[in-house]
Amino acid sequence: MRFRPACVLAALLAVLPALLLTALAPSSAAAEEDASPVPLPSISATTTQVASGLRRPTAVVAPDDGTDRLFITEKRGTVRVYHPDTGLASAPLLDITPAVDESGNERGLLGIALPPDFADSRELYLAYTALPDGAVTLARYRLDDSRLEPLLSQEHAEYNNHNGGQLAFGPDGHLYWSIGDGGGSGDPFKSGQRLDTLLGKIMRIDVSRACAPLAYCVPADNPFVDTPGARAEIWLYGLRNPWRFSFDAADGSMWIGDVGQGHWEEINHLAPGRGGLNLGWSCYEGLEKFAGGDCAPGETYTEPVFTYSPYTGGCSVIGGHVYRGREYADLVGGTYIATDYCSSTVWALRPDGSGGYEQAEIGGMPTQVTSVGTTVDGEFYVVNDLPGGLHKVSFAQEEPTCRVDRRVTAWGTGMTVDLTVTNTGGTPVNGWTLEFPLAPGQTVVSDWNTDLTQLSNVVRASDATHNATIAPGASVTLGYLAEHTGDTTTPPRFTLNGDACAVGR
Repeated sequence: MRFRPACVLAALLAVLPALLLTALAPSSAAAEEDASPVPLPSISATTTQVASGLRRPTAVVAPDDGTDRLFITEKRGTVRVYHPDTGLASAPLLDITPAVDESGNERGLLGIALPPDFADSRELYLAYTALPDGAVTLARYRLDDSRLEPLLSQEHAEYNNHNGGQLAFGPDGHLYWSIGDGGGSGDPFKSGQRLDTLLGKIMRIDVSRACAPLAYCVPADNPFVDTPGARAEIWLYGLRNPWRFSFDAADGSMWIGDVGQGHWEEINHLAPGRGGLNLGWSCYEGLEKFAGGDCAPGETYTEPVFTYSPYTGGCSVIGGHVYRGREYADLVGGTYIATDYCSSTVWALRPDGSGGYEQAEIGGMPTQVTSVGTTVDGEFYVVNDLPGGLHKVSFAQEEPTCRVDRRVTAWGTGMTVDLTVTNTGGTPVNGWTLEFPLAPGQTVVSDWNTDLTQLSNVVRASDATHNATIAPGASVTLGYLAEHTGDTTTPPRFTLNGDACAVGR
């Protein structure tokens, strides 16, 4: 069994000529190229509520029609309109509630996408679970005559969860659509690894024309058009519940947040045009073999670039976007931002130029965020489920008040890790808890100068009585002995009492 890297463009992107980037996006990309990146732990994300009164919002998009509006889907089957000058309009833009099955927590109107010609065509695309049986459905809606045209559906009657629902037009002009594995737990239909169903997949279709008897066309270069028994619409497979994915406007790469079973939430990053990849479910959950999963001998799986455990307080990853706006380009330009429905943690990921990713927790979102959207200019908004609000996202530079230096000594199946925690702030730390993740296969055996607990891959190291206070400029040392199964990498990120720390050597 082997893995192939999920994103092969990271090193290439680091050396793209500034002139090429300028040609692609002269207003912002060149500024990002010239700016020295701010370390992720030095960035703080905050939100400001700008509207309330939404009823279980699920997605937010911006029409490129010069109006500065946002369209927000509500679970029941309505689309609301927000404008920064006039607020949230009381009357919906459209209402398809007679067609929508909103039974259960995860059914309803789930996704919306606007084609590049929206300003002229006045057409948009909706993903929803349809009455009477919860079939996951893609439809075109024509605003000029309030007409809903179902295009494609997938049976999904037995369980009401794992419907996916993201819609987005890719850089190739085709429409991409995600559906979960059919619900329940443990992939009971083995949908993730099957190619004869749309469950557990991301599809790619051409909605600009019809190829009878279909109301759309299947692109000729879709990966499974010539595979006997396979659905030709499939672009990617091996997904559990890809609730939100997005395309980077600068390079066309694809970022996917795939909700986990209970051990791992994961984020995938794929180079442009990489159709046909197997993202692992249900053979793998994150980087770990899934007990009782569906594994085929010799199959090649694409591993995620980032995983985190629900022991961090999370429960469902909410995939976001790469920031390509103007206002915060010097801070987070080229940085992928995501969150979690339960923990509200803001995750920041950025290619490090060496095939890996910088990563940090950079703040918190409102409770129960369901979707991250962007304006036409690339600024971020989020909607949250309950109580139903719209929030503008801001970023600021806020130097971390702690730094962690690491030293590892590894042998055979063992390793010791020494950590030096320095208070770089101006006030004493009185009592502390240091949290950090371990690489898969690492298990703590013993520790020193700390009271350490490991939950899955999450470690919580608390002060020992003799080192509970860290004066400004002072340090404490602690460490642990761990067993490993081959991966001896040191923890990539740390928080001290919930605040992100700079990571030293």
